Formats: sequence, structure tokens, C-alpha cells
Amino acid sequence: MSHRFLEHTADVKFVAEGATIEEAFSSAADAMAETVRGDIKILEQEAVSFEVEGTDLGMLLYNFLEEFLFLLDAQDFLMAKVTEIKIDAENFKLSCTIVGDKAENYKFTNDVKAITYSDMFVEKGDGGWKVQAVLDV
Repeated sequence: MSHRFLEHTADVKFVAEGATIEEAFSSAADAMAETVRGDIKILEQEAVSFEVEGTDLGMLLYNFLEEFLFLLDAQDFLMAKVTEIKIDAENFKLSCTIVGDKAENYKFTNDVKAITYSDMFVEKGDGGWKVQAVLDV
């Protein structure tokens, strides 16, 4: 399970990998959280669970990442880590539990405006799963 940031002219682009699709999506969540918080350690004060659906795996990834923006913007919640994730890849459904804290308790400057479909993919290879996304900052 890992992620790495790729070169992009104006936005933040990353690729995340895992042995399972759940690990790859969890790594993508970590990449997004790192983009938002930088080096700040977020305390694990509260758990939040959510479900998302899509019409394909790309839309499922998009909706998954979009949920973190919703939680930050609408509920002032900043994710520390994914603690549980279950993906039904055949029906494009995901359920997830994350832990984190109120964003008002932290000073961070990286503002992710949106998730984009640009260069987004979800694919299974011989070594596991790989996902890629671009965040509009």
C-alpha cells in the first residue's frame, strides 16, 4: 500500500497502489489527506462512516475522494486515516470508516478545490491495483 506524487503543471497528481482495491483506494485517501494537511499530524478524535456508489470504478474513486472534500467543507472534519474500507467492485459500491478531528483545531494552507476526472484511472494489474487522480488546488 503506497502512494506517490507525480509532476503536474498546476494541480496535484498522484498514483496510489495496493495488493487489493481497498488498499489502493485507502492509499488514494492518504494522498489526498497529505495534500490537504501537509506535514500536520491529525489526531484520531472521532470516527465517521460513509457509503458512496458509482457507475464504474472511476466514478467510485471520484465519489470516494469527493466525500473527503464534503466532510471538510460541510462538517469541518479532517481525516487522519482510513480504518475500514469495503468495496464491491462488481456493483461499484464502497463503505468506509475513517478517523480524524475537527479541522478548526489545525492550521493548514493547502486548499483542494475539487477532484477532477483528468488522467483518472482504476486498474488491476499482475501485482495488484493502481489508481490515479488529479486534485484541483
